[in-house]
Amino acid sequence: MKAMILAAGRGERMRPLTDHTPKPLLAAAGKPLIEYTIKQLVSAGFNDIVINHAHLGKQIEEKLGNGNQFGAIINYSAEGEQGLETAGGIINALHLLGDDVFLVVNGDIATDFPFAELKDLNVDLAHLVLIDNPDHNTQGDFGLDKDGKVTETGFEKLTFSGIGLYRPELFSNTPAGSSKLAPLLRRAISDHRVTGQKYEGFWMDIGTPERLQELDFYYMQQEQYHD
Repeated sequence: MKAMILAAGRGERMRPLTDHTPKPLLAAAGKPLIEYTIKQLVSAGFNDIVINHAHLGKQIEEKLGNGNQFGAIINYSAEGEQGLETAGGIINALHLLGDDVFLVVNGDIATDFPFAELKDLNVDLAHLVLIDNPDHNTQGDFGLDKDGKVTETGFEKLTFSGIGLYRPELFSNTPAGSSKLAPLLRRAISDHRVTGQKYEGFWMDIGTPERLQELDFYYMQQEQYHD
């Protein structure tokens, strides 16, 4: 199964840090955010990785190269300076992702989610990893019923983690260009074609300088614990 890391976001909330450095290359505990994700994917058996980029994207290619240093094969999907939003970015990269189910991971999250769990799942159109609502998304995004189907309603709303499995067919009726993922997911959810699971382990959205500092402290503590 191929994997895609979404790395094309401008990182407005991270400015001025992202004025000269693309958000995926911002460092926590001395290592770029995206390197943690790549190493986790490779250790879980996802060696064929696609990375999209936009703002300052050439820096990402120069830093990561062809992936050999990580034991991976990395292909890049360039979107120009403006980017294409999430669905548009995936559609732009479909020719690199093939005809089967693929994994997509947001490039601005940090987690210890066990990606290997996803490799053998039976997926209809999509499968989403959901988490308890963080402080910055208290209303949540989707529900999860007792049969593992993702719903738009529900007693308990959860937050989409930015980790999902998708079939190319999810995007088949959406033209190339800039487009968001949420409307496609909501349409598939209304057709009862999206499954999900709840993850209760470590997860952070690294959307602000303050959260980057929190992550830096977390990783430094982890390193001290394992030394």
